[in-house]
Amino acid sequence: MLRSRAPMFCNRTVGLCLPIRDFCRTPLLVSVLQERKRLGCLGPRSEISRVLPGFMRRISSQSNEKFASASANASSPMSALLSDAEILPGRSDDHGGVVVEINGAPMSSDSFLSLLRPSISKWRQQGKRGVWLKLPIEHANLVQPAVEEGFWYHHAEPSYLMLVYWIPSSKNTLPVNATHRVGVGAFVINQKREVLAVQEKSGKLSGSGYWKLPTGVIEHGEDIFAGAVREVKEETGIDAEFVEVLAFRQSHMAFFDKSDLFFVCLMNPLSFDIQKQESEIEAAQWMPIEEFASQPIVHKHELLKYIVEVGLARFEKCFCGFSPLSIRSVFSNRQSSLYLNTEYLNSRSS
Repeated sequence: MLRSRAPMFCNRTVGLCLPIRDFCRTPLLVSVLQERKRLGCLGPRSEISRVLPGFMRRISSQSNEKFASASANASSPMSALLSDAEILPGRSDDHGGVVVEINGAPMSSDSFLSLLRPSISKWRQQGKRGVWLKLPIEHANLVQPAVEEGFWYHHAEPSYLMLVYWIPSSKNTLPVNATHRVGVGAFVINQKREVLAVQEKSGKLSGSGYWKLPTGVIEHGEDIFAGAVREVKEETGIDAEFVEVLAFRQSHMAFFDKSDLFFVCLMNPLSFDIQKQESEIEAAQWMPIEEFASQPIVHKHELLKYIVEVGLARFEKCFCGFSPLSIRSVFSNRQSSLYLNTEYLNSRSS
């Protein structure tokens, strides 16, 4: 009795011959078909016939040398193809993901997709989890095709947009974007028990006649103590020395729904002649602490009330705040600052 022979996939270049049913089960083809199905572009019967010729051409283009070492088992040639496929360049992160930075000449959406889709297929087979796609502003045309492939916005900076993609079917565990903005308030007090006070040209207290402390937002990569020194200098022209963090406040749903950390910093003045910032400051002066504390706004708002109380307590040596200690950690060799009560540590060591 004659039996029909199963259709075979053969490549004379590398001496590979597999039944079509086995070829269609190889990891590379399966992963691509799954990806196309997920993207909604999988045809029910014609998809394999559309994909197969491209795979045959790719196999024919491989060198005998690459396949010689991979011919120990039937699935090795497909793994070799997967590793040599044209994909987006990326680097592994510390949490099982991959980071891709698009650089160089402009790229069309079609060219980008021809690299992105096989890349995701390969990363899926490798067990990668999250994909971080950094698109410089010059490549803004690639945002839409990336989103259409399942990426979503993570965060943006002036020069780039970061998009992310979660490969596994498990729950997404990618960290969210930065959640807090960091601000500082400077409690600058001289030996006459006068605090440096300002009135701003804009903001909630503008035109109210109330006096407040110099405040501002920490810049990118700036230390808290450095930001406090800078803000005092910018707003009043006073050179000041950072002493310690007296207290900090955390609030939520502040600037564009972000949380806010506000650090109250004790400062020693190194100069005394005020030169106010014309663009932002309406007036600036050295003000007796009792006069500053007597303002109705201080009694109405607990934040200002406690700042005055803790500032005076520190001035009278009844309170110790947190001073920066330069350290390195096991996670990074870069210098960082640990804020702690150094007076207590010094007293114990002595």
